[in-house]
Amino acid sequence: MDMIHEPAAAVLQLGYAEAAVLAVQREMEADPRVVVLGEDVGRGGIFGQYRGLQQRFGAERVIDTPISEAAIMGAGVGMALAGLRPVVEMRVVDFALCGMDELVNQAAKNRFMFGGQGRVPLVARMPGGIWDASAAQHSQSLEAWFAHLPGVVVACPSTPQDNYSLLRAALQCGDPVVYIEHKTLWGARGPVDESLPVALGKAARRRRGDALTLVSWGRQMQVCDAACDTLAAEGIDADLIDLRTLWPWDREAVLASCGRTGRLLVVHEAVQAAGFGAEIAASAAEATGCRVARLGAPRIPVGYAPVLEAQSRVGAGQIASAARKLLG
Repeated sequence: MDMIHEPAAAVLQLGYAEAAVLAVQREMEADPRVVVLGEDVGRGGIFGQYRGLQQRFGAERVIDTPISEAAIMGAGVGMALAGLRPVVEMRVVDFALCGMDELVNQAAKNRFMFGGQGRVPLVARMPGGIWDASAAQHSQSLEAWFAHLPGVVVACPSTPQDNYSLLRAALQCGDPVVYIEHKTLWGARGPVDESLPVALGKAARRRRGDALTLVSWGRQMQVCDAACDTLAAEGIDADLIDLRTLWPWDREAVLASCGRTGRLLVVHEAVQAAGFGAEIAASAAEATGCRVARLGAPRIPVGYAPVLEAQSRVGAGQIASAARKLLG
């Protein structure tokens, strides 16, 4: 597990979206096989995550497509099999459902079904999570679907640094990567050290403590950090682990922490029922015998009205309460 990186003086201060642009730019400069395709990528993408790339690399490498997720994903799979390394833009994870067959039955299975003769080194960017006032069809957290799918890597960066380093690692991976950036993190700013690599499958410890292990990923890390502030004021120090990659997930880091603290709380924005937190909790209980708890959203669609949307959010107060209950 990586410890919190102490940035050097020369690092950049970038937004989450700016870090992603820089990552794609660096990979396109280093490898002519890297291309981008999707709706609106020529004008920079709906979140600015491709801003300036078509002007720099041309329309033959940053390719605007028709409005058809199945066609975009299918074209990306074909490009990857033909030797390119495509970045496949789905706009939001909710829209990616229209391209699921191409991802699930083609990209994920090709290497296995053809004995390694074909590889599908694509990165499918699918911004996920609750998008403020965007209702049930634009606010889903579906990472557990893809973690359940053999043949793909699943990454969920929570900081600008990770969105830079993990995206570069994903673009260098030889297998399909489902890359889930949170829809409301694009403006979040932080240090980005271009020399800092982040390997797929390695978690990061954001805070160190001995009272319990707290595991999360994506935007929910910010909420967990706020809960840790509350707990710390009460004398409860949590070992806060940012999973960063859901598959492969850093079992060694999580289990080592659980073995030390004896308690695990897994928190995610996704619906709690059948969420990926259950996999982590069960694995930790089996391996270490620690006490476990998990916290996620209720099994309801995300409402449009603020009062309804709030029912689907997991807040810092809920996390702190769950931690106290686990300790009690």
